[in-house]
Amino acid sequence: MAAASEYRQLPFIVPPDATEIVLARHGASQPAKPGELFPRLDGHGDPELAPEGRAQAELLCARLRHEQIDEVFVTGLKRTIETAAPLGRPATAVPELMEVNLGDWEGGPFRIHMMNGEALALRVVAEERWDLIPGAETMEQLADRVRKGIEKVVEQTGPGKIALVVAHGGVIGEVCRQATNSRPFAFVHSDNCSLTRLVRFGDGRWLLRSFNDTSHLANQAN
Repeated sequence: MAAASEYRQLPFIVPPDATEIVLARHGASQPAKPGELFPRLDGHGDPELAPEGRAQAELLCARLRHEQIDEVFVTGLKRTIETAAPLGRPATAVPELMEVNLGDWEGGPFRIHMMNGEALALRVVAEERWDLIPGAETMEQLADRVRKGIEKVVEQTGPGKIALVVAHGGVIGEVCRQATNSRPFAFVHSDNCSLTRLVRFGDGRWLLRSFNDTSHLANQAN
């Protein structure tokens, strides 16, 4: 075979033995209010999207309509289902990818404690452990179920294909932690309706292609 005279840079193409996973964080959910708890599903707070979250979801799905998406997954919680809805595609629920269960702070209190800068909330961030919160699932439990959830996604999507997974900030952070062997909270702060892209190769290796892409939200009204 004759050598080429030019070698140009090419865009990324999913290798035949790999699966690309596009992780989208759900849109902004309803605000937490002191003394009121969100409804729950299987022990997890289950608020709907706020109006601004629905607007974010429309922008996210408008972008994704122009991309290859072979399978769509949600977690079963309303905010992920509603975020994926404008795409108009059937979605498979993967409950293993529901948000971190925060025990006594589930259903709204976590957000309130964090925004008020309470001592235990600051410890959670500083020590990078959800299970400092009374009743919260352990880091090992979270890692195990997220790993199982991603395996389901990879298996159903198949090699050479691309999956969209609409999930949650804590779970996206955990997937990225497992992919990069980072410290626990290195990737935990993704924005609502941001996109994070990873590739899972057939031999189990990971490639983190991008994290927290929000370029499609640039024109959202404040």
